[in-house]
Amino acid sequence: MRTAPTLHTERLILRSFCLEDASDVKQLAWNPNVASTTSGIEYPYIDGMAQEWIEIRGKEYKKGNGPSFAVTLRYDGTLIGNVELQIRRHLPYNDAFIGYWIGEQFWNCGYCTEAAKVVIRYAFRECNLDQILAYHFKRNPASGRVLQKIGMLYWDYFPNDTKHWGEWEDQIGYTLSKKEYEEL
Repeated sequence: MRTAPTLHTERLILRSFCLEDASDVKQLAWNPNVASTTSGIEYPYIDGMAQEWIEIRGKEYKKGNGPSFAVTLRYDGTLIGNVELQIRRHLPYNDAFIGYWIGEQFWNCGYCTEAAKVVIRYAFRECNLDQILAYHFKRNPASGRVLQKIGMLYWDYFPNDTKHWGEWEDQIGYTLSKKEYEEL
């Protein structure tokens, strides 16, 4: 199976997910504090969902829709989260949405920023994208701080933009062009 490249940072290794990661994914995603801040995680996270999610990530990458990176600690390989790109390569688009989640016990350590930064570099240098976009729930300003720290710029406010767990959520959008990235 085609896998995403492995990316390295000072403290992290980002690699493709494998089915052996399913129990760790379930343990991290089962936390309602993690799931409530991420539009891509359902709750409760029941048996089989992690395996299905990993399989879908692999299929999407094979179709060219972007990688989903397992974020692991460099020193012991512990899985701590996910950073992914959803690539759009149809006219007029040549861009991607970046999304991420990190297990709650790893919050406030800078891991998400470190992982997202290397994925942005990969997106512009290796995928030759023109722009990266991102959204976060308004009630999750920590996610907005990650986007700001990686150089993304405020784009727009989207009230009642998406339904999450049966409730309408306001979202805040950020963007970063390749030109803006190169000027960082």
